[in-house]
Amino acid sequence: MHVVAKFLSKNDPSVVVWLASGKELLEQAATAFKEAWTHLGTRAVQIGIVHGQRHLEFERFTDGFLVVGLAKAWSLLSSSDAHWTMKIAQSTCLVVFDEAHQSVARTYRQITDELTMDYRCALLGLTATPGRTWNDIDEDGKLADFYGRNKVTLRVPGDNPIRYLIDQGYLARPTFRTLLAEPGVAIDDRDIDRIASALDIPEELLASLSMSDQYVAAVLEAVEELLLKGHRRILVFAASVVLARVVTAVLTARATEAHAVTGASSDRARTHAIRTFKSDRHRPIVLVNFGVLTTGFDAPKATAAVIARPTKSLVLYSQMVGRAIRGPRAGGTGTCEVVTVVDTRLSGFGDIAEAFSNWEDVW
Repeated sequence: MHVVAKFLSKNDPSVVVWLASGKELLEQAATAFKEAWTHLGTRAVQIGIVHGQRHLEFERFTDGFLVVGLAKAWSLLSSSDAHWTMKIAQSTCLVVFDEAHQSVARTYRQITDELTMDYRCALLGLTATPGRTWNDIDEDGKLADFYGRNKVTLRVPGDNPIRYLIDQGYLARPTFRTLLAEPGVAIDDRDIDRIASALDIPEELLASLSMSDQYVAAVLEAVEELLLKGHRRILVFAASVVLARVVTAVLTARATEAHAVTGASSDRARTHAIRTFKSDRHRPIVLVNFGVLTTGFDAPKATAAVIARPTKSLVLYSQMVGRAIRGPRAGGTGTCEVVTVVDTRLSGFGDIAEAFSNWEDVW
């Protein structure tokens, strides 16, 4: 936000466009800008949020901070307001792409390209995982090329910023362990080949893998062991909507407060679940989600995470772990525990510090 404020201060009038996915990330960006501009601002500016049902008269937005949801941006490009990017690009001095590893996807790249048509407009990508895959150097290279192979990172003592942030208390010190679970269906060599050729496990196969009785029992075992250890805020990343609902129902039946958040949840139910999880209530609370809270979800009180979503994506795995590693100097805790339920046929990941440096060769 200091960078955003600097651009707006130097370019009067001008617009900074912030692109992100998901309601939480978008509203978080707007809130953070308001706070930063209170201290760093040089004039009154407009603040706009465009996502979901929210719309904006782009011709009248000429000076300020504009937060745009990626899904909404693409929807507008495909509708009668297809020229919205051209309307706003005339005043734009900086485009910020949050979770930048997504920015080279075809639809998102078109949005970014149109917003930065003026050569004087700067582009800044933000990500904790500067790559798209675990082991596809060509795919990762596309991301590096898109940003001119210009990666800016913390300059700190030692060889790894993540380890430095842990040592300094900005990130919690994580401990990792795994539970092995048999898959819900038998996967053959053809399925393994499908998984190997994709960026991640296909959703229909993912749901099948996670629904055996033994797999569900392993997830519940992981949660209950963490509760016995005294964890009061536990995040669970489920492999499907059904798994999220089943785990939530069983925990509730066993007198543990649990809430499920999925793409099918209403805004009211989602807001209530997240607010409850973030509250100061002393009793333990488990928040089970599928496909919603992997990015942008800010929950400093979370001290443990259960990764019950098989994945071959180092990016996704790092994002899930990242929801539970806010350190004491950032309002969180000194340590956190991560339990990964690992399918016996699929490999898992471990050290987030090593993950950060996984893509150095393409930059």
